[in-house]
Amino acid sequence: MARAATATPTILVVGDSLSAEYGLKRGTGWVALMEQRLAKEKIPATVVNASISGDTTSGGRSRLPALLAQHKPRVVIIELGGNDALRGLPLQMTQDNLLAMTQAAQASGAKVVLAGMQVPPNYGQDYSNRFAATFATVAKTTKASLVPFLLKGVADGPDAARLFQADRIHPNEAAHPTILATMWPAVKKLIP
Repeated sequence: MARAATATPTILVVGDSLSAEYGLKRGTGWVALMEQRLAKEKIPATVVNASISGDTTSGGRSRLPALLAQHKPRVVIIELGGNDALRGLPLQMTQDNLLAMTQAAQASGAKVVLAGMQVPPNYGQDYSNRFAATFATVAKTTKASLVPFLLKGVADGPDAARLFQADRIHPNEAAHPTILATMWPAVKKLIP
């Protein structure tokens, strides 16, 4: 019993290409940078990056129970939803999946950080507002931590184009320190 209490906490990241280092050199994405920052600050934690490029909230929801059982995380970062929007999936389904994932992680004893996403303006103001509100609603309902926009300072900056790969969807290596800076305060607060 005493061993479990002193075990190094695990941070589980369940995300899509934005967390899976799509198009980047391994070890340069924000999740790897978070692992390096934990080590630099001498915060004992193990990071498990279970992100899959192209994943949706449905995919994450179906994968999460096995990940929780295997890794027994203390903190779960849910970075999903962008691909739901790109595929035009119903907002209610996205919200239901995020809610189920957050509740499952909390039921396992983990604290949750929801990484919110925003869609490009061509989706229309109404859809954009409702999509962004999805993350806030789940966070409020579950009392989970919320980072309202994972790409704050990247996608909404004055020179955003230089921070993206040629596809204009995936941030380049230069953007990932900013992404970590956006995520770090919420994550650090939850690490014992």
